[in-house]
Amino acid sequence: MSEWFLPESERPWTSGNLVVPRVHGADYFARVVELVGATEAGDRIFFTDWRGDADERLTEGGPTVAELLRAAAARDVEVRALMWRSHPGPLNSEENGHLGRIINECGGEALLDERVRRGGSHHQKLLVVRRKGRPEDDVAFVGGIDLSHGRRDDASHAGDPQAPPLDDRYGDTPPWHDAMAEIRGPAVAHVLDTFTERWDDGTPLDHRNPYRVVHHRIARMPRRPEQLPERWDPPPEAGRHQVQILRTYPAKKPEYPFAPGGERSIARAYSRAFSRARRLVYVEDQYFWSDVVATTLADALRREPALHVIAVVPRHPEEANRVAGPPMLHGQRQAWESLRAAGGDRFAMFDLENDAGTPIYVHAKVCIVDDAWMTIGSDNLNMRSWTHDSELTCAVVDPDDALPRDLRTTLWAEHLGLPRDDQRLGDLDDPMSLWRSRLGAPGSRIGLHEPPELPRATRAWARRAYRLFYDPDGRPRRLRGTTDF
Repeated sequence: MSEWFLPESERPWTSGNLVVPRVHGADYFARVVELVGATEAGDRIFFTDWRGDADERLTEGGPTVAELLRAAAARDVEVRALMWRSHPGPLNSEENGHLGRIINECGGEALLDERVRRGGSHHQKLLVVRRKGRPEDDVAFVGGIDLSHGRRDDASHAGDPQAPPLDDRYGDTPPWHDAMAEIRGPAVAHVLDTFTERWDDGTPLDHRNPYRVVHHRIARMPRRPEQLPERWDPPPEAGRHQVQILRTYPAKKPEYPFAPGGERSIARAYSRAFSRARRLVYVEDQYFWSDVVATTLADALRREPALHVIAVVPRHPEEANRVAGPPMLHGQRQAWESLRAAGGDRFAMFDLENDAGTPIYVHAKVCIVDDAWMTIGSDNLNMRSWTHDSELTCAVVDPDDALPRDLRTTLWAEHLGLPRDDQRLGDLDDPMSLWRSRLGAPGSRIGLHEPPELPRATRAWARRAYRLFYDPDGRPRRLRGTTDF
């Protein structure tokens, strides 16, 4: 066992779980259709989303998000949803409001939740299905995939026909790489705890903005939720995996009653895992920003001469215009320079493209350390995810180290264009040589990624915008300016 990976945290580890990674939105959506479609009267469905699109088709020729949930409610399945009420503008406010109204009109209950730190968001993505009288069939999902446009892609990476707005270089149907963790066993109850605590927060949903009070009334959205039904006992054991549910909540006023001063168990878990890394840290991340986050990895590279750090990121920012692009590039360049200085050739970033040469947008939030500890969640490697927005991550330890290794080799086989049984995928002694040897190789999808160095004049304003708006620090004031969480 790898007890030395287990961080001290508010969230306990649970044993007896079965975790199945669901790589790609098409696989996850197919499972959602299967599991929600099997629910019966008295069963319960709970989910949170950063963005939900009612008309997103979950399978080819199958139901939309709204159709699937409406059909469940018609069978007397209890449906409860928490979706972020975004800031005014085109981000996702209209889409979440539309899906919320549909759920409320068909007998479920959806809340639009803006109880966040100023400038922050509810970024958690979870879905829990509980079966009345059949707890062995209970299941939870945690990860990076919203029930929204653009996520239904598969290993071919041709993209979702219902495309989200993204930088033009990703094409008309942007290829999308993402992941969720399917969880069975006692940890399902811990995922549901996260939903329940947010639901039961007594702070009014529209507490900040008089405009939102009016909008709530027009949209017939409740200011306070109905009480949740009595909790059922946790599901029975289903496997051998140990699971810890990690979260981020910012320090804010009014405080979260379940996290006074905020919660940063995600940051502490990563920091501890990086401090124990010996051979490999593998990361798939949408951003990979922050000098503070990079410092934890840089320290590990300096400490361990055999350690390699491999990161897979998007080739281009989601918005690479003159205003949004430079702050994102500045943050990533900071991290890249810090890790190159610490590890030299033992650190590299890569990006991906599909067989047609179109860049793949990497939205996955996956981390694997020494094939012994892994996470799949909603958080990115930056200060925003570690301190400022609400986030949710599933950390897993397998007594046989099989699951982290299997997930890593599955991802590498796809990215590097190698068969799953290629023996080189299992080698942790010099993994960087394998990746560099696959640059430009037949079937390989990887490209070397070096964030551009911005001109001095651009850097001057991008640095400030990055700190204030793109990667803010949500820790209590006493912790800011430190590397403590």
